[in-house]
Amino acid sequence: MHINSFGRLADIPVEEETQQSEEEEFPNSEAAATTARKSKSAMKRQRRKQRKNESNSLKEEEEKSKLNNPEAAAAADEDDTDPNARFRENRIKMVESLKESGFNPYPHKFKVTMTIPAFINMYKTMEAGEHRKDVVVSLSGRIMEKRMQSPMLICYDLCGLGGLEVQLVVDASNSVLDVAEFTNLHSGVERGDIVGVTGFPGMCNGGELSLFPGSFVVLCNTLQLIPMEKADPGGDNSNVKKCDLWIPGSTRNPGSYILKDQETRYRQRYLDLMLNKEVPQIFITRAKVVSYIRRFLEDLHFLEVETPLMNMIAGGATTKPFVTHRDGLNMNLLKRVPPELYLKQLLVGGFERVFEIGKFFRNDPDLAHNPEFATCEFYEAYADYYDLMDRTEKMLSGMVQELTGGYKIKYHANGFDKDPIEIDFTPPFRKIDMMEELEKAAGLEIPSDLSSDKTNKCLLDACRKFDVNCPPQTTERLLYKVCLIQDQGCGKCAVQKLQLLLVEHFLGETCVNPTFIIDHPAIMRPLGKSHRLKLKSKLGLTEGFQLFINKLEVCHGYTELNDPMVQRQQFAEQLKDGVSAVEEAYCKALEYGLPPTAGWGLEIDHLTMLFTDSQNIKVSYFDIVEVIMFPAMKPQDEPAPQAQSNNAPVNFIGRQGWISITSFLVSFILCMFLISRFFGI
Repeated sequence: MHINSFGRLADIPVEEETQQSEEEEFPNSEAAATTARKSKSAMKRQRRKQRKNESNSLKEEEEKSKLNNPEAAAAADEDDTDPNARFRENRIKMVESLKESGFNPYPHKFKVTMTIPAFINMYKTMEAGEHRKDVVVSLSGRIMEKRMQSPMLICYDLCGLGGLEVQLVVDASNSVLDVAEFTNLHSGVERGDIVGVTGFPGMCNGGELSLFPGSFVVLCNTLQLIPMEKADPGGDNSNVKKCDLWIPGSTRNPGSYILKDQETRYRQRYLDLMLNKEVPQIFITRAKVVSYIRRFLEDLHFLEVETPLMNMIAGGATTKPFVTHRDGLNMNLLKRVPPELYLKQLLVGGFERVFEIGKFFRNDPDLAHNPEFATCEFYEAYADYYDLMDRTEKMLSGMVQELTGGYKIKYHANGFDKDPIEIDFTPPFRKIDMMEELEKAAGLEIPSDLSSDKTNKCLLDACRKFDVNCPPQTTERLLYKVCLIQDQGCGKCAVQKLQLLLVEHFLGETCVNPTFIIDHPAIMRPLGKSHRLKLKSKLGLTEGFQLFINKLEVCHGYTELNDPMVQRQQFAEQLKDGVSAVEEAYCKALEYGLPPTAGWGLEIDHLTMLFTDSQNIKVSYFDIVEVIMFPAMKPQDEPAPQAQSNNAPVNFIGRQGWISITSFLVSFILCMFLISRFFGI
């Protein structure tokens, strides 16, 4: 039963309990009971009169203060128009009054015996009307709703991790406080306060699981108004009900969110987590994804390692890095993009299976990526890209089965206002050849020598045909653009996505389910090994793949190039294109011998988007920040500083300058004092 403000109290006979308590207090006397009721009425009238007098006194004091201080009066009137400011002011006064009375409004500790999700799982099978008074449970959480049934009976919704709620039925007859203390305590409890309660579990007659506390402690008072629920009219709000947990792989319903403004959600993520019940589950799912990857690799005897986040080179990728400066050595450092050059050096040193999960950085000019992104990379000696595809199938299909209980997930690929699609992770995954599909789809005959000027001209003509600018006009960039403009011509993606990979062209309906795009050109994979088949090797293809799921690249892998001479030549080609510099230290490590190796990388952000129904990154930048706890955001506009009058002194020194001058003067005076004492001056 949901006990609401209209007082459906079939399971709590308040009047009977009140009458029973009065009869116990005045036994064998109907007149005594009548006298008690009259006494209570008189006390209520007296309290109302007292509150009225206090209110009148406050009004008189405010009027006097307004007359004495017009500026303060104007500010107060402005606060009256802002309910948030008025609420905050009143709450601060209440907290200060508690401190003055010797009460600590912020207790140091509260012993919790059970979380709210655990409480729900343990007692949700109780029968209606059942109360287990022999069980003592201590819960804590945030008050999300307060319903006054009477001064002596109050119902709260206590919210815990993941938005799960349990009802608190706070009855004065069960409380350890007397009536005055009970009334005083609960009159100050507001929506958003964090409380700790101890009591017994029970099921209301209507079937709502509740806790009946005897002890109720406010652990933290909120000073800010908590936004109220405003669901879309006529929308499906089933996912905001109590005890309802969103499951990974199922669809989400942002229309039911209490807090909908994206700027507020991402800048004040704590409000997003507090109010929108699906959001905590997004990040819980993300944590489960990372945990599964780590367990999967450790079970295969991979060793987790850490490599530098900053160095003189960014790594083996072609994206623009972030630059920082180390003062101690007076040198610039680059934040890493991939860690592969370091990880493969570990294989040279003797480790056969290593992996790293961490943050990498890209300084892209568009908003398609967060500047820092989470990936997992692993490298395995004595393996090739066929082994990697097999491991990828087992990892992802097993992950989906563990998270959802099956191989299929639902996903709003075309927006939340359209029907969701179904993505099937049942192995084996489909495989298609990159260059063959590109020539078919684009209607091109790409020359066999992909590094030749003829190939460059062919792709440049294709870009001119579609009127797309592509600086610098290297073959690698042109291949990116050919795929990009083909999708743009079909209305499948936007031209401003400058860093799309070649296989972007294949992101059609046939790549909704997991699909491997295999055998990449060497200019796309400078660290990949030439294909073992002579025909494909002559075409300049490498043994590599990218896995796409619903038009989104999730992971990639390839057989690693371990010939130091060829690797040095590949780096030199990149240098000619102005993309990345030669890493001589890595080439020197290869000269000591890198065993046959396969390397693999997965974008955790993209995979989490799929499992949490966060849509495609190409739809909106906001789709990827749904799965990033604290995304990079443009600073909010700050109020312009007030202009100084012509007669006002100009502060050329600044605050830090004055601090330095003051410190110098204090030190100088102290030195002079010590010298005078030493010489007896």
